[in-house]
Amino acid sequence: MAERAEDSQIRVLLLDIEGTTTPVDFVYGTLFPYASRKLEAFLLQHFRDREINAVLAELAVQHQRDEREGAGPPVWHQDTDEALLHSSIAYVHWLMAKDSKCAPLKTVQGKIWQQGYANGELHGEVYVDVPPAFERWRRQGREICIYSSGSVLAQQLLFRSTTAGDLTVYISAFYDTGIGAKTESDSYRRIAESRRLAASEVLFISDAIREIEAAGLAGMHAKLCVRQSTGTTHPGDEIIRTFDQIMLD
Repeated sequence: MAERAEDSQIRVLLLDIEGTTTPVDFVYGTLFPYASRKLEAFLLQHFRDREINAVLAELAVQHQRDEREGAGPPVWHQDTDEALLHSSIAYVHWLMAKDSKCAPLKTVQGKIWQQGYANGELHGEVYVDVPPAFERWRRQGREICIYSSGSVLAQQLLFRSTTAGDLTVYISAFYDTGIGAKTESDSYRRIAESRRLAASEVLFISDAIREIEAAGLAGMHAKLCVRQSTGTTHPGDEIIRTFDQIMLD
């Protein structure tokens, strides 16, 4: 774990979303069920779009990987367009049930959510302490970046449509697993390099211990965000329960 941060060192706040800026219930109780309900209609409507065709090709590659690893995905047929469509629908539902973080799934979910935000069926949700913290950190001259397993598109849609307004105006960059897995320290090194900063100038906040550990190994300062008490202790971790605790000077 990185040494305790001196406030003056921190130039970037790197934030997780689920359980950190946004309630877990919103992700699992609203976003994921919405994508599942709309999946078949979305693919039927956009099956022949070039972009969706590319995503389906990525899904086929991911399916082969899952088969090789013995994960037991549903059978994949692509001898006809109809077979490919039905195979894609079944496989995406299977990936959703596994809470997979694979890129093509996240792309499909993001596209479905984009329609939901556009037609007003979805609105982003953040904890009440998030908007004032964003304003405070930017007023101090610090950057705010987001790092989530959800696609960059999904991240932008969420923060653009909150009840507190468009929060993307405070955010300098969005990162998804295209830069690497959130449990791998190299991902955090690459993020720091992309900001042209030393890792020690970044404070990462997440509700996931393995992510906190990976960021710490990369040299970042890291704090575990525990929004609701579970009675579990986390020795050695700096714990916060609200962004009000991250004042900085």
